[in-house]
Amino acid sequence: MNIIDGKKIAADIREELKLKINLLRENKKNVPGLVTIIVGENPASQVYVNMKIKACAEIGMNSKLEKLGENISQDELLKIIDDYNKDDYFHGILVQLPLPKHIDEDKIIEAINPSKDVDGFHPISVGKLIIGKDTFKSCTPFGIMELLKRYKIETKGKHVVVVGRSNIVGKPIANMLVQKEEGANAIVTICHSAAPDISYYTKQADILIAAVGRANLITKEMVKENVVVIDVGINRIKDAESKKGYKIVGDVEFDGVSKKASWITPVPGGVGPMTIAMLLSNTYKAYSLIENLN
Repeated sequence: MNIIDGKKIAADIREELKLKINLLRENKKNVPGLVTIIVGENPASQVYVNMKIKACAEIGMNSKLEKLGENISQDELLKIIDDYNKDDYFHGILVQLPLPKHIDEDKIIEAINPSKDVDGFHPISVGKLIIGKDTFKSCTPFGIMELLKRYKIETKGKHVVVVGRSNIVGKPIANMLVQKEEGANAIVTICHSAAPDISYYTKQADILIAAVGRANLITKEMVKENVVVIDVGINRIKDAESKKGYKIVGDVEFDGVSKKASWITPVPGGVGPMTIAMLLSNTYKAYSLIENLN
């Protein structure tokens, strides 16, 4: 069993971006800018946003946090997004989800200029992804692709089973892996709760990607020898031995499955750190396109 160290790869990516941004500053050029918009006081969202702001500062990227009240109207939020669409200082716009119930998330996502859609959620970005055009890719699945690439894990002709069909991870990672290109070209099965027996599919996987948000769902009996396991799940479970009273585990029962896996991501420290790294990478890409660097 070998560990896929997302924390290390994410640090490598941040360092690569930092060097590029330092070079821009030395040449007295503008640098990439990211605005993050958060609505309300969701504690988890605030943690994620603070991590993103910190990561921007670490690599020298311009960033701004736009904190808005829980009761802001949808029209007011749309106006703020439109202002940032027109603001040349910011190359990426990220609206932290979830939003309050009175706001239509789809309308908010669709309001973002596709050239600044660094989250990769805009319908234009998703459509381009499906037909194999260059586009912004949703950050978590993009991070998975980068891990597979940097660890030189072969995907061509391999059977990838994705457990989960969310618009954030399951669907986009399946679409990325099925493309006829280097680092993809896989045979992909999407498995979800409608399957009478999920293990029928997971036992066939050369590469298993678990992204459903159910603690320890995948056990050693559900995988074959030498499987590559990518665990996207982040679940909090009670732990009397922990000072916090809980611990964080993935969708994969690590101790058992790791004994059969050839490669596996830990939780935490696997896929999680890659999400912010790829957000920064997408923002640099947006900057490059807008500033015509290429």
